Amino acid sequence: MRFYPNVYQKSIYDIPYQKLKKQGVKCLLFDLDNTLITNSESNITEKQQQLFKKLKKDFTIVILSNCWFRWRVRKVAETIGCDFFFFSSKPRVKNYKRVQKKYQLKKKEMCMIGDQLMTDIWAANRFGCYSCLIEPLDNKDLITTKVNRLLEKIIFRKYEKANIMKKGEYYG
Repeated sequence: MRFYPNVYQKSIYDIPYQKLKKQGVKCLLFDLDNTLITNSESNITEKQQQLFKKLKKDFTIVILSNCWFRWRVRKVAETIGCDFFFFSSKPRVKNYKRVQKKYQLKKKEMCMIGDQLMTDIWAANRFGCYSCLIEPLDNKDLITTKVNRLLEKIIFRKYEKANIMKKGEYYG
């Protein structure tokens, strides 16, 4: 199922990182908007900085964002101390391949963490790496994302009817 995530959690703080590590994941790819920061923010919190400090002991961290503004993605990446790719055009997988090549990873050694089924999860599943869906940080979305959210509602309803996945019922 192209839009079905391997893991579904409330936030980046609830993801079973040690379980991912045991499954062979070496690189965590994070979306930026509504995953790490809201559309109106440009700084991560102290709590997030502490999380990333801890995660960097076990994983390579990369921000893989559809954001057009290089400065915005770079600012967060520099705070974390990680690599980044902006204007990734997810669900295209071009930058997934670039990360894989740059860090000499197998697809199953990578996990995409994001808030959108239509971009983050679909791209990860197309590429063949792990995918982790989290709830968006904010209800305010860009216009293009609003269209994706409508499609997400349809997908969630379909999954719920089929008893596959329900919005707000986390697993992983």
